[in-house]
Amino acid sequence: MDSGIEFTFSKFAQDTKLCGGVDTLEGRDAIQRDLDRLERHNYRLGEEWTESSPKEKDLGVLIDEKLNMSQQCALAAQKANRVLGCIKRGVTSRSREGILPLYSALVRTHLE
Repeated sequence: MDSGIEFTFSKFAQDTKLCGGVDTLEGRDAIQRDLDRLERHNYRLGEEWTESSPKEKDLGVLIDEKLNMSQQCALAAQKANRVLGCIKRGVTSRSREGILPLYSALVRTHLE
């Protein structure tokens, strides 16, 4: 798997990370060649062959193959809305003094 790879990469269990600085078109092409080379390999864990995934979770952030985080944002918004619904159903007072601390502590943290 290591043969012909120009950039630095690390392997741990089922993860392979390719890293390096790219500031020229030649560098961009080189890292793309490395990505293409790594993608052509088939991998297995024990007897089971792994499949490519259209999305990846890394350091708690979900990104897709185009490095888009929109699914991560949608999941965070869904979780915040669920918590907001629990607050709405469970708290009888609708005063600003009652709702604002709950919103700040329980809902906003999911959105940030």
